[in-house]
Amino acid sequence: MRVVVLGAGVIGVTTAYYLAKAGHEVTVVDRQPGPALETSFANAGEVSPGYASPWAGPGIPRKAIKWLLMRHPPLILRPMLDPAMIAWVAQTLLNCNRKSYAINKARMVRIAEYSRDVLKALRAETGITYDERMQGTLQLFRTQKQVDDAHKDTEVLAQYGVAYEVLDRAGCVVAEPGLGKSAATIAGGLRLPGDETGDCHVFTGKLATMAADLGVAFRFDTTIDGLDVAGGRVAAARTSAGTLAADAFVLALGSFSPLLARTLGLSLPIYPVKGYSITAPVVDQATAPVSTVLDESYKIALTRLGTRVRVGGMAELSGYNRRLSDHRRDTLAYCVDELFPGGSDTSRATFWTGMRPMTPDGTPILGRGKLENLYINSGHGTLGWTMACGSGRVIADLISGRKPEIDMESLGPERYGQAA
Repeated sequence: MRVVVLGAGVIGVTTAYYLAKAGHEVTVVDRQPGPALETSFANAGEVSPGYASPWAGPGIPRKAIKWLLMRHPPLILRPMLDPAMIAWVAQTLLNCNRKSYAINKARMVRIAEYSRDVLKALRAETGITYDERMQGTLQLFRTQKQVDDAHKDTEVLAQYGVAYEVLDRAGCVVAEPGLGKSAATIAGGLRLPGDETGDCHVFTGKLATMAADLGVAFRFDTTIDGLDVAGGRVAAARTSAGTLAADAFVLALGSFSPLLARTLGLSLPIYPVKGYSITAPVVDQATAPVSTVLDESYKIALTRLGTRVRVGGMAELSGYNRRLSDHRRDTLAYCVDELFPGGSDTSRATFWTGMRPMTPDGTPILGRGKLENLYINSGHGTLGWTMACGSGRVIADLISGRKPEIDMESLGPERYGQAA
């Protein structure tokens, strides 16, 4: 079967790889000159199934007001007359309750745990390397209330058999010795020993090469102008390099997926939530992070990637803009310098921004929409790297007529009234 994958980020490339492994003739189209050059380029580097949680949860509206007023705010809102933003915020607020949180987290953990297993199998089969580490994730709590509230997550983790440890300050320092030099208040932490880290950009580039060896054709520097529809099916993709006809199409354009979907009458509630990162060289092994630390107060992740530290986070609602803000850079540097003083040289850090494709309930959209041969693999938010291999494998199974290895209930566009 001929399949066109729209998008060459980590989601599109993993999808293409598993489609090629299943014997399909695959073409990947992307406007960038290579794979993983947008949201997949410099993300926080976490492969954190246990930390797969929706942003919409109980108490979030109240917390959001506090965040907006902080000196180093984890949430930044740029008010604008954008119907998509208004609708997305409204739907997100409707998910800010205990029942929805539990349902959404369970869905996300289902995908993320499966994806980690698929990644492990891929690593064993191919020997792919990407500055990977298998030393867990530590969610760091600066207040006792954050420690007390962690039970909402541990209940779901226990339900799905995900290993976890609730730690006091001393336990956090044992897991991450560099914290011992920090003057920050640390009330405790939640450690997930099964989580991993790695450079998403490096991984995607190497997997794209493996996919090409399997026969996948990559059309880089190619814009997608639209999709031609006939008889309830997508007939072809119109691109700057010509028309590409195929038997099936996969929409994996991240935050830009809803823009193309809208031209087909398909409404996907995916909105770009802008994030920032810095990447700094390690200058002291003893005081640098060992794996990933998630600062719950600032919503920032600090990840060790070989001889570098990646610091990423924040959520900015400002539409499709890529402007860099020095204040956001200062926030990232402040966080890593306070928690791991002297571990990295933030004065030499590179600065980056990307747009996370977020759904109101946190769960990505995986499955077929109204058009018979259009499959959606988008809306992974901050967890695209975590969920990539599993999501790609699921879509490849669906297109191949195989039953996916996980329960697909409520993962597709049907939960938004966009049933096939």
